[in-house]
Amino acid sequence: MQWVQAVIYLGTFVFAVTGALKARTHQMDIFGGAVLAFATAYGGGTIRDLLIGIRPVNWVNDYLALILVLSAVIITFLFKSNLREFRRFIFLTDAVGIGLFTAGGIQISLQAGVNEVYAIIMGVISATFGGLLADILSNEVPALLKRGELYATACLIGAFCYIGLRHTPIDAGISLLICVLVVVTIRVVSKWKRLRLPDI
Repeated sequence: MQWVQAVIYLGTFVFAVTGALKARTHQMDIFGGAVLAFATAYGGGTIRDLLIGIRPVNWVNDYLALILVLSAVIITFLFKSNLREFRRFIFLTDAVGIGLFTAGGIQISLQAGVNEVYAIIMGVISATFGGLLADILSNEVPALLKRGELYATACLIGAFCYIGLRHTPIDAGISLLICVLVVVTIRVVSKWKRLRLPDI
């Protein structure tokens, strides 16, 4: 399905921007920005592909994905703004990115023969593990594990919505859009209202 590949490419670019912006907040040079951009853009999809047996993993031999990541790094480092605006933009691009990768990861997993329950898990991994890796590399507590962050939870709810919509006559593109909007809305509202899961 061509739209699935389009979603993956868009998510790759958005996540690469997120990683490069994160590098800016840590005062890294352009090489450090490229490392975080690649980790954020490729990390979750790589882990998903390794778990479900896709060989080679999604980005190997994909020149367009490589160009998208490098373009994101260059654009980010040419764009100048204050740190507060960068942090806000990181949050928004990351929210959009996890929505896109949740839906794209689910669809790729389903096409590989994974059942719907595990496809949901693969979608959440696709969306969150790149950011997890980038946070570890930049010596931050991962957003995935932070107290008070509805991060993977937002992806999980969006994933259930996406799977549910597959069993309706709604167009696949509309289902994708709804999934992304659900994830972004939950992320924004939870940050704004400081909603969180109960402590263990």
